Amino acid sequence: QARLLLAGAALCSNARLEQRNGAGGWQVVGDPTEGALLVAAQKAGVGSNQIGAMAPRIHELPFDSRRKMMSVLLRWSVPDLLPNPQSYVVFTKGAPLEVLRRSRHLLADGQLRCLSESDRAEVVAANDTFAGLGLRVLGIGFRTGGAELADGVPALLEQELTFVGLVAMLDPARPEVEGAIRQCRGAGISVTMITGDYGLTAEAIARRIGLVTEAATIVKGDDLDTLSEESLRDLLVGSDTKSGLIFARVMPEQKLRLVQAYQGLGHVVAVTGDGVNDAPALRAANIGLAMGGSGTDVAREAAEIVLTDDNFATIVRAVEQGRAVYDNIRKFLTYILASNVPEIVPFLAMVAFGIPPALTILQILAVDLGTDMIPAMALGAEPPEQGVMERPPRPKDQPLLDVPLLLRAYAFLGVIEAVASMIAFLSVWQGYGYSFADLQSVTPAILARTADAATMLHYQQATTMALAAIVACQIGNVFACRAEVGSILGRGLFSNRLIWIGVVTEISLLLAVVHLPPLQRVFDTAALTPLQWLSLLVWPPLLVAAEELRKLVVRRWQRASR
Repeated sequence: QARLLLAGAALCSNARLEQRNGAGGWQVVGDPTEGALLVAAQKAGVGSNQIGAMAPRIHELPFDSRRKMMSVLLRWSVPDLLPNPQSYVVFTKGAPLEVLRRSRHLLADGQLRCLSESDRAEVVAANDTFAGLGLRVLGIGFRTGGAELADGVPALLEQELTFVGLVAMLDPARPEVEGAIRQCRGAGISVTMITGDYGLTAEAIARRIGLVTEAATIVKGDDLDTLSEESLRDLLVGSDTKSGLIFARVMPEQKLRLVQAYQGLGHVVAVTGDGVNDAPALRAANIGLAMGGSGTDVAREAAEIVLTDDNFATIVRAVEQGRAVYDNIRKFLTYILASNVPEIVPFLAMVAFGIPPALTILQILAVDLGTDMIPAMALGAEPPEQGVMERPPRPKDQPLLDVPLLLRAYAFLGVIEAVASMIAFLSVWQGYGYSFADLQSVTPAILARTADAATMLHYQQATTMALAAIVACQIGNVFACRAEVGSILGRGLFSNRLIWIGVVTEISLLLAVVHLPPLQRVFDTAALTPLQWLSLLVWPPLLVAAEELRKLVVRRWQRASR
């Protein structure tokens, strides 16, 4: 009887086994559940490739989520497994209770008898026992017949069945899934199980992977249909705190309804699926994720993302990388915007105080299109910050350029850089004995470029110092921007080597602009003295220290406000 059970399960499957590399290994092509049945049947000597020629398939009733079963009509000539004086045998494989409901007879110890109520209760109890262990259970039945079955009429093929038995198999979760679900909870992501599996099976699997930690609330598809929209909304509200919410024996339209209900509550919904029945929910979700290995073409077509490794943990890693990319864009913008303030302040000072601008237009371009570019791009390659998966999702309507970012870039970092550049600019004039009034008096001649050669050289050196001070501050800024709220001390000095490449490039470009005569003529710069270069070394650590102090205050304020 066990061989007949496995033969029926294998013949009523569409997966196949293929030998890999000629010898030494096999792989399943198709549904993994059917693959497990094929392997078991093969080992018992009744695989589809072993007896398939003696039982060719005539007709198939594909699996349907409403019937919860599939059937095949075979021309039978395997008398040692199942003596059959007639020509045809139907094998049915599906949800045990559905197969049992369509059965009138039971094959027990090789003997055929009518199914009694006690037999039915025994099958249900065995099914529940297996399901409670987290096993996936299928029921196998058959019927024999003659020409009346040849037309493949469903009403005939799947009625008056003889129940053969149950097949139970373990579909173990990947070891990393439990940790991934724990990460989701920490990141404010609610994970809900919506499955076509039997309720007890779903609960056991959910407990095994840590999705359920307390009492489970199992909502079956039939029960879901009885819920009004308001009742369903009440069930789903706060579902992120209901670790025991499971939807079992769910049909495609019910899964679609759940997706739409979650969206109606303002959630961003990601749905995973691999079958044709998952396509409506995959298409309706904000993010549809299809399985690349076990998924059907229909599911992959309906989804936005295909998981080539069929691994839930990959989704969590993608979320982490997505958050890191978003953070890195903000770091990039903060770094770029901060240098805008010291670039505009010289012209405001010229208007307000009547002094010459501390920067020329080409020097501003040297910063924006030259020294800033490589460090800014290096920030885009920053690894995820510690704790990135311990904060809630950002609101959908939160702009990338928000008020905190602009205040940090313009009102804090930018102000420090502006002060540094103006101090550097004025220090050159002071070194040559100019008072503030003296500087104001020579401004018209400098602007008209009619001042004497010595004054113009002093002006070139002063603007060069202002330019160098901005670049020095930006060197500190690129390190300060590596963490938006956390301390950069935890980032690792060499965890992003591109930063150092950017800094070296930045310094090299500055040295070229300051000391190479052709570039001096283009950018109107002058060589700096060793003492002037040394004076610039104070600005990078000063800016980093000020930013670290600001972030420390922010972190303490955030902890106090929780």
